[in-house]
Amino acid sequence: MKRPMQVQQDIHIKAYEIDSMGIVSNIVYIKWFEDLRHLWLEKYYPYKDMMAEKKSPMLMRTEVDYKKPLTILDFPVGKTWMEKLGRTKWEMGFEISINDIVYCAGKQIGCFFDIEKNSITAFPDRMLEVYNNEKCDELGAGW
Repeated sequence: MKRPMQVQQDIHIKAYEIDSMGIVSNIVYIKWFEDLRHLWLEKYYPYKDMMAEKKSPMLMRTEVDYKKPLTILDFPVGKTWMEKLGRTKWEMGFEISINDIVYCAGKQIGCFFDIEKNSITAFPDRMLEVYNNEKCDELGAGW
């Protein structure tokens, strides 16, 4: 199922990401969430645009639900998408999975910060437009 503003990438587990039992360490999932969020930003709000507009993403919360352990022999895919997008606050969903089996799920909540005004700022209208269009496409696909 395609979700609004979804991006994904294959994840290659490295030897330094596992513990002595061969299982991916919990903190690595947070790193993968961050990698996915940066991939999302590259597509929807590149850093060159943010810097030109004097804005920066700001995380307020990260939640992780570890469902099944991954090992160095696994080949998961990471996905992130925009769950909710308001004028200033956003919530992204995350999944690390193999085929249709979810090994880890989570979410991040944050906002954008205006560096010059030193305050939380609204999202660019172009991002809200993309989100609303993709949300409508998602809802319309089931009819």
